[in-house]
Amino acid sequence: MAAIHIGISGWRYTPWRGDFYPEGLPRKHELQFASRAVNSIEINGSFYALQRPERYARWYSETPHHFVFSIKAPRFITHIKRLRDVHKPLANFFASGILELKEKLGPILWQFPPNFKFDAELFEHFLEQLPHDTEQATALARQHDAHLNGHTCLKAYKKKPVRHAVEIRHESFIDPVFVRLLKRYNTALVIADTAGKWPYREDITSDFVYLRLHGAEELYASGYTPQALKRWGERIEAWHHGRQPQDPQLIAPRQKPRKCKSREVFCYFDNDIKVRAPFDARSLLERFDLHEQLSTAPGKPVVEGALP
Repeated sequence: MAAIHIGISGWRYTPWRGDFYPEGLPRKHELQFASRAVNSIEINGSFYALQRPERYARWYSETPHHFVFSIKAPRFITHIKRLRDVHKPLANFFASGILELKEKLGPILWQFPPNFKFDAELFEHFLEQLPHDTEQATALARQHDAHLNGHTCLKAYKKKPVRHAVEIRHESFIDPVFVRLLKRYNTALVIADTAGKWPYREDITSDFVYLRLHGAEELYASGYTPQALKRWGERIEAWHHGRQPQDPQLIAPRQKPRKCKSREVFCYFDNDIKVRAPFDARSLLERFDLHEQLSTAPGKPVVEGALP
């Protein structure tokens, strides 16, 4: 069976200190602690600025074996350039060090702003440029410009897939053409729970599933009740076993997902403001008995005491 990865979006939040993180835990040990509480983390600092290879290498070394990172791609490409003339920015991103995550490299998240409308030609041109394995990513990275000032990683340690997921926030994407494009390029549509603020759809367009849970009633803040987590668990279980839930909310009902026995699932809680994300993630991990694997993962928590 493919794996299920459940975790948090980011790990450095001041309100988490003294709550999720024990009192006195040094900030430099927060990733070590968090990566023993969940089995995956979505890196979001990369959305705001390019990171450096040494930083990715450190994150790799601080986390257990079999841990997986997803990476939020730069807003410079999605929000500022808005997919136009992005060849060099793409090369810079892939040269910035993400390949230092080696086998821990998970999907890349491309989040679009609420005022970004679907343009089929522009969007397909963007999808055409994305690398789909680490060798293609390295070839693209070698085309970076001088902006990186020597802080680059241009080595594919081992050939492995590079997967992509797209999060939409404008109603114009509710178009079967959009679904066909995602399927053509094996790119996942992010299943994003945004407290009703932005479009919610569950079309399965790739060989993996990517969820972002931003809050049930209040965006980025409200937690998920046991009943809500049960419902999400049931949906994840269906997608994981290659099925759809009984009541899927789809853009293109006639476009059936490719049949498979199992799909890898990535699920990230982003309701961080009121310190709900790590606890909700932990509850969902426990539903699938994945917390038991965490307790035996290589590496010890950096402080004494039980993880949440």
